[in-house]
Amino acid sequence: MPFGLSPTCRSDRQVLPLMASGLVLERAGRRIIDNIDFTVDGDGISVVMGPNGAGKSILLRLLTGLLTPDAGKVTWAGLRPDRARAPSVGLVFQKPVLLRRSAIANVRYALPAGSRAERNRRAGEALARAGLQHLANTPARLLSGGEQQRLALARALAHDPEVLLLDEPCANLDPAATAAIEALVGDARARGTKVVLITHDIAQAKRLADDITFLHDGRIVERSPAASFFDNPASKAGRAYLEGRLLID
Repeated sequence: MPFGLSPTCRSDRQVLPLMASGLVLERAGRRIIDNIDFTVDGDGISVVMGPNGAGKSILLRLLTGLLTPDAGKVTWAGLRPDRARAPSVGLVFQKPVLLRRSAIANVRYALPAGSRAERNRRAGEALARAGLQHLANTPARLLSGGEQQRLALARALAHDPEVLLLDEPCANLDPAATAAIEALVGDARARGTKVVLITHDIAQAKRLADDITFLHDGRIVERSPAASFFDNPASKAGRAYLEGRLLID
C-alpha cells in the first residue's frame, strides 16, 4: 500500500474497527487483563496510560494476536486476526526488534511485494521520512538507540498501516530522539493512520493525545478526551496517577 492516503480518502479498511470484547488473561492465578472491552477506530492518537503492571503492554499484544486471551475475543473489522491482514497493523516495541542487516534491508524485508528495485525505492522513502537515508547501508546494530527506534518505526510505517500500535517507543531516549519519534508519529497521524500509543510520559501524552484510556489493575477505569482527563480526571486512580501518587490498590 502506498504512502500518502488521507483520513478522508482511505478506502482499503482491513482491520478497523479493531475491537476487544470481554478480554481476560490470567497468569499464575492473577488476572492481568480483567474483562476489558476496547475499540480502536476513527483517526487521531489514542494514548493508553496507567501504572506499571496495569496491563497496557499485554493489551497491545492481545490486540495484535501475539497473545491469546483466556476469555473474550479480538476482531479486526469483524473478523479474527490473521496473517494476511497483519501488514495493516504496525507494531513498535519499547526495545527495537531489528534484523542483523543494514538499515535499508530491515525496511525492505517488510516489503515482500514488488520487484527488488521497487522495494528499494519504497524502503528508501521510508528511511528518508525517518531522517535515516544517510544511514541506509549501515548495519542496524551500529545505530544509536534513537536511530534504531526510528528505523523500527520506519519499517512499521513502510506499508502505510491502517493502525499503528506503539509500546513506550521513547523510553530511555534523549529529548532530541524523542522529538524525532514524535514527529514521525505526527506524520503518520496526518497521513491517515490511527495511532495507539502506550506511554508513561504525562508530558508526551499531553503533546500527542486526542483521547486517553487509563488502565489500573487490569481494568479500564477511565476513557475520555485528553483535555478532560488532564483537566479533571473522573477516576480516583487517574487523579492519583497525575498527581504522582503511588497506586497501591
